[in-house]
Amino acid sequence: MTISERIFERLTMMHMTQKEFSEKTGIQQSTISEWKKNKTNPSSDKIMSICKVLGVTPDWLLSGVDPAGSRADGFEYYTVKKDTDLGRLIAYYNKLNPGKRERIIGYIEGFMSIEKSTGFFTDDFMEDYESTGPNEKREEL
Repeated sequence: MTISERIFERLTMMHMTQKEFSEKTGIQQSTISEWKKNKTNPSSDKIMSICKVLGVTPDWLLSGVDPAGSRADGFEYYTVKKDTDLGRLIAYYNKLNPGKRERIIGYIEGFMSIEKSTGFFTDDFMEDYESTGPNEKREEL
């Protein structure tokens, strides 16, 4: 789905006309009509005002993925800030060759098995871990 398709889908959900959307965003109606007619996308300088009016995040508008999960298109992604521990961990992981990545995953799975047997984690955490499974298909981070 394109950005413009997400915009028009959201307008329909909100029962908002293109005219109302134009007035609230300050974007000309003719520009909005062009997005729909030609299936083109808005320019980057309009993204934030569109998000504000539609009540969506830029992540969702641009990709269909929402970190909060409320407007995602069913994708299973995480949005992670680079300057966090998890962001740095992902950056380091991505620099590893495939063999070393597999070893890291193995260490984590081993750690999880030990922790499971010692009862360190809560039941909710373990249920979530077991439902995703340690051997589930792994994708690039």
